[in-house]
Amino acid sequence: MESSESNMPTVAIVGRPNVGKSSLFNRIIDRRHAIVANEEGTTRDRLVSVVDRYEKKFLLVDTGGLDLGSTDTLVTKVKEQAGMAISGADVVLFVVDCDSGLTPTDQLIAEQLRTAGINIILVINKVDNDGRRNNIAEFFSMGFWNYVCVSAHHNIGMDDLYSLVSELLPHEPDASVSNTEDESIKIAIVGRPNVGKSALVNAVLGEERTIVSPIAGTTRDAIDSDLMFEDRQLTLIDTAGIRRPGKVGVGIEKFSVLRAMAAVERSDVVVMVADASLLATSQDIHVAGLAWEMCKGIIVVVNKWDLVNNPTEHAQMRAMNRVRDRMHFMNYIPVCFTSALYGEGIDGLLATVLDLYEERNIRVDNTKLQYALYNALANHMPKAPKTKSRRGIKIRKMSQVGVNPPTFTVSVNNPELLHFTYKRYLENQIRQEFGFNRTHLRLIYKKA
Repeated sequence: MESSESNMPTVAIVGRPNVGKSSLFNRIIDRRHAIVANEEGTTRDRLVSVVDRYEKKFLLVDTGGLDLGSTDTLVTKVKEQAGMAISGADVVLFVVDCDSGLTPTDQLIAEQLRTAGINIILVINKVDNDGRRNNIAEFFSMGFWNYVCVSAHHNIGMDDLYSLVSELLPHEPDASVSNTEDESIKIAIVGRPNVGKSALVNAVLGEERTIVSPIAGTTRDAIDSDLMFEDRQLTLIDTAGIRRPGKVGVGIEKFSVLRAMAAVERSDVVVMVADASLLATSQDIHVAGLAWEMCKGIIVVVNKWDLVNNPTEHAQMRAMNRVRDRMHFMNYIPVCFTSALYGEGIDGLLATVLDLYEERNIRVDNTKLQYALYNALANHMPKAPKTKSRRGIKIRKMSQVGVNPPTFTVSVNNPELLHFTYKRYLENQIRQEFGFNRTHLRLIYKKA
């Protein structure tokens, strides 16, 4: 089985406001986060991203600055932020501002981090000239051995930071040990509180289903439960709910997303549970977007369908269209309707999980794939930018290099000239030709 990776380590960025945490976050992931939905607080303000550009792959988390306008005391906010970072991270990047110098807030954060027994890197930001470099001595009074001077805005000192992070991250397990066969299909159940997520898990595990063995999960607040369905072994990864914005402190809200993402990362299929009365909220779109970036199979479950006044097929179609419209960046995802209270729609959901998993493991013959590429080129040739000749783009070969997710490499003489609309066209051609109707595809464009 070619499946998802093992659990990734986590790197958290902490610090007071306006020290350059967001600039550092964007610099490490090497891009500004793309907006995938016109909703406030979704991708534009995303806090979690998978970083796989360097020697080690990890989750990068921006905890955000302290909300100094809050009615809570400053000390309480500092403890909450630092405490949540410590609870979920393998390495903490403690960012300070060389320009404004050491502040009492910096010292409060340092006090919490020093006693945590965790790898801390002091990141002295905005060091973009020799004069500022001469003023960093005051930060050493906080007692952190590992430090690096950077300017995230000007891309100064980032290589030193990457090397230090790689050195402090936990070592990857031996391949001979980690590649032991596990034929179960791993399903992460995610969603906000009060959408019926726990009731759905209980409905799946109850009655005619046989629970093989409940074991503690590797992520905090997550439980793994094994069951059999149609002679296939499934593993449900039940996570704590993603808290509603405005109901809890900012730090807790952000790290609830992190815990959900830890479960998503080690899954094959993500089941995102939504309430029939409140479809596809900003937080739902946020989590779905992260699962999409990780190339996971995604199913949206509209739960509590029994509470809808007129639960007809037409009503289901309207709800399905609304979900797919809000998640327009992956409008191919399957949508299931359930009532966990009455056990309705459970078999259909599990059957959809199996179908989606089988689709994600389709392997296409390379000869057929090459013919499909020729047909796509015959119907629509790629156009180079206006300043270039049309001969500037030549697509020579396409081959499948992996499954779960289906992964294809495309050999192009000038990948940087290929417009994103043509990339989308090629992806759609593969979908139509080989039956990839409900899963994310990964296309990698390589220079021929």
